[in-house]
Formats: sequence, structure tokens, C-alpha cells
Amino acid sequence: MKTSGIAIFLGLLLATAMNVSLAQDTTSSGKSKAQVRTITGCLAQGSSSNSYVLNGTDGSTWDLESDSVPLADHVGHTVTVKGAVSNITAHNAKEEAKDAASSTGMKKTNDEHGDLHVESLKMVSKSC
Repeated sequence: MKTSGIAIFLGLLLATAMNVSLAQDTTSSGKSKAQVRTITGCLAQGSSSNSYVLNGTDGSTWDLESDSVPLADHVGHTVTVKGAVSNITAHNAKEEAKDAASSTGMKKTNDEHGDLHVESLKMVSKSC
């Protein structure tokens, strides 16, 4: 009986923590957790002809895709893209786990990786 009570308590505690963390706009490292992100970095060709990777100036990497923005025209350029993060709930949970690990003394790096559907692109420089 005590075990089931503890399990229920822990479940409620976890649910409350998830609701609080999802309601926040930034992680403890100050990174945005919004659905729409603006990221600057070097645009590179991905592993196939229709895939692209943005290597962010902050150390993050993003797999990009777009139906309306000509990404191929900007490979090798420094660009700022704005777009929607794919599977935002899972992405933010992963980043929160990294932040929690960092707060326990593990080395924290900004190796965020995600998928982004690009809505707009602005070229910053013709080289990276």
C-alpha cells in the first residue's frame, strides 16, 4: 500500500515539474524554448541533395527543410534563419535533461541539435 502511494506521489510530482518546465520560455542556460526560433550560422549541404544543416554560431546544429525558402542558394553562406522547431515538446525535454545534468556537475556544452522548418532566411555574409 505504501509503495503505490509513493508511486502516485512521484507521478504527480513529475507531472507538475513537466508542466512548469514546458510553461517557461527559456532554459536555465538562457536559450529560447519557443516553437519559432531565429538562429544564425553557416549553412552547409546535408547528407543528401535536398538536406541542409545549419551550424549555429552558438555551437548548435540544425537539420533544415523548407518548401518556400531556396536553401541551396545559400550553402556556404552565413545566414540567419527563422523557423518552427519540429517536435518541440521532445526537443525541449531533451534540452531540459541536458540542463539538469549540467546542474549536477556534468560538463554542459551547447551541442543542441534539432530539426527546423525554415520560414525565412536572411544572408549575413557570403562566406562562413
